[in-house]
Amino acid sequence: MLVADWILRVIHWGSALVGLFAFVHALLQRADAYSAADRKTKPIWMLITGGSTLALVLFQIQGPGFIFWVPAMAAALVYIVDVRPKLIEVQRGHRNW
Repeated sequence: MLVADWILRVIHWGSALVGLFAFVHALLQRADAYSAADRKTKPIWMLITGGSTLALVLFQIQGPGFIFWVPAMAAALVYIVDVRPKLIEVQRGHRNW
């Protein structure tokens, strides 16, 4: 097997783990924290992160599935870099250092 095939396989399963992390984090958060953080509701984020995880597992980065892989990866990353920090901030309380 070529090195490129191994790299694509690592990217595929690594992205699936990113999606799974986003889904599990969304699952474990309190429902009221989403509205307090001025984000969509918990069920919506559960659908978004769950659907993106499913798409990341089913579709690979190469081939025609790429058209589904890219928005799925984007959705998982939006949760991780935008929603997750706000939820953590709301649940811990804002600190002025």
